[in-house]
Amino acid sequence: MLAFDTSGPWCAAALLLPAPLNTCRVIQRLEPMEKGQAERLFPLLEGLLAEGGIGWPDLKALAVGTGPGNFTGVRISVAAARGLALGLGIQAVGVTRLEALAFGLPRPLRVIEDARRGEAYVQDFTEDGPGPARLAVASSVGGRAPATGSAAGPAALDPAMPLAEAIARIGATRAGTPQPRPAPFYLRGADAAPPSDPPPVILP
Repeated sequence: MLAFDTSGPWCAAALLLPAPLNTCRVIQRLEPMEKGQAERLFPLLEGLLAEGGIGWPDLKALAVGTGPGNFTGVRISVAAARGLALGLGIQAVGVTRLEALAFGLPRPLRVIEDARRGEAYVQDFTEDGPGPARLAVASSVGGRAPATGSAAGPAALDPAMPLAEAIARIGATRAGTPQPRPAPFYLRGADAAPPSDPPPVILP
């Protein structure tokens, strides 16, 4: 299982390999970067596969972070996962950043991720399952314990594992079952304004 995420200012990836006693060996990389994920993603993935001693045809499934996060970054990963899945003939599983942050932590739990502009991405997780994800005013979602995430405050729980590894492990639990194609998970509209020029005329 190969997983990757570029939903924030980073390029992250993890590779799960079978190990003795029904365990997994994990190889992972995290490279902070504000831009350039599109150019860096595939070299990073190829390096990860090489370190694991396998090639693209050896992969059984993919997992990809679908956001919420940076619009362009999310699209880079989702497009890459769809293309790889199609080319390799394997399944691609989408995993949101919020559920990856919650993975491996006790319930009940609230994930509070910085969405900038004084807002936060929020989702509650209980023993019965996840609640709806939403965009909220950051100052209105604190005061609940336990919580995790970049906007959860000084008492926040640390993630149980790196983001890409969590995406890979969640993806591994879903692989082999019917899943929708990965799609960007957005909780906010695009920042870019629509172009003022009329669209080009498409000739028949």
